[in-house]
Order: sequence, then C-alpha cells, then structure tokens
Amino acid sequence: MKDIIKMVVVLGLICLVAGLALAGVRQVTLEPIEYQRIKNVMEPSVKAVLSGYDNDPIKDRFSMPAGKDKKGRDVSKTVFPAKKGGKLMAVALDGSGKGFNGAIGVMVGIMPDGKMTGISIMSHSDTPGIGSRVAEPVFTDQFKKKTVDDPTSVDGVSGASYSTKGVFAAVQAAAKFYKSNQKELLAKAGQ
Repeated sequence: MKDIIKMVVVLGLICLVAGLALAGVRQVTLEPIEYQRIKNVMEPSVKAVLSGYDNDPIKDRFSMPAGKDKKGRDVSKTVFPAKKGGKLMAVALDGSGKGFNGAIGVMVGIMPDGKMTGISIMSHSDTPGIGSRVAEPVFTDQFKKKTVDDPTSVDGVSGASYSTKGVFAAVQAAAKFYKSNQKELLAKAGQ
C-alpha cells in the first residue's frame, strides 16, 4: 500500500511539472506563432489590397474588440493601417465566410471614406478549378471601388455558388465591422 501511494505521488508530481512546463512553453511561443501566421498568411493579402503606403502595416497593426464567439469569449479583429506621410490612406481587415468545403478567409482593403481598394483571398479549401476560381482576378477585381454600404454588388463565379457566397459573407463581415466601428477605428489608425 505504501508503494502505491508513493507511486501516485511521484506520478502526480511528474504530471504537475510536465503541465507547468507545457503551459510555460505555450506562453513563450504564443506571440511568435501569431507573428508567423500574420507574416505568412495575412501579409501577402494585406500587400495585395493596400498600395502606395510608406509605413509598415504589419508592424503598425492593432486589435479592436469584435464581439464574442459561440462560447462567449471575447473576440478581436486585427486592423492593418496603410499611411503615407503620416496620413491614413486605407486599412485592411479580414473576414471569413463558409465556402463549399470550409471557411474562406478574405482580406478587404477599405479607404477612410468607405470605398474598397479590393479584396484578396487568404485561405480556402474549396475544389481546385471550380471553387478556387474565387481567387482569380476576374472575380476579385470587381470589388475595387465598391463601398462598405454595398460591397457585394458584383457578378458571382459560375459553378462556384457556395464559394461565391462564402466570399460575399466574408466581405460583408469586414464591411459591417468597418461601418460599426469606423470612428474608433479611424481614430486608432491615426486619421
């Protein structure tokens, strides 16, 4: 009996130490992992929807509260401001919508007056050759100069209705966030 208690205590201590070590590693790696996600997934799309700036939108990014998730946890949205000579030219916001095979991530560029600079598809898992056509310029270029008041009055992609609806939902989500938070967002971005 004494050996069993000793073994349970030792195993308990090993589990405690391992759990604390894992929690410590998670805390240390959380920020570098987030930075790499931004650098490798979001930055190419940010550069696609923003142009003519002289700052670094990735370094100047900031977060804003965006509500709650399904579990009631706080959610934030990252805003990438593009400036020239210290004056805000546009911001890039991401949105997400449901495509045929999963989420479609879209980066949307928006000027302070609410005109869109364009969109870029960050991620999707839709069918190559069909659903993936939403990432082609013939579709994405239609969003240039649309406004946050009517962001999706464009032609869809024939044969890819789920993917098109997913992109529309993502663009509308970004536009809605911009409209709902425009004053605070522009103030934080330096407008």
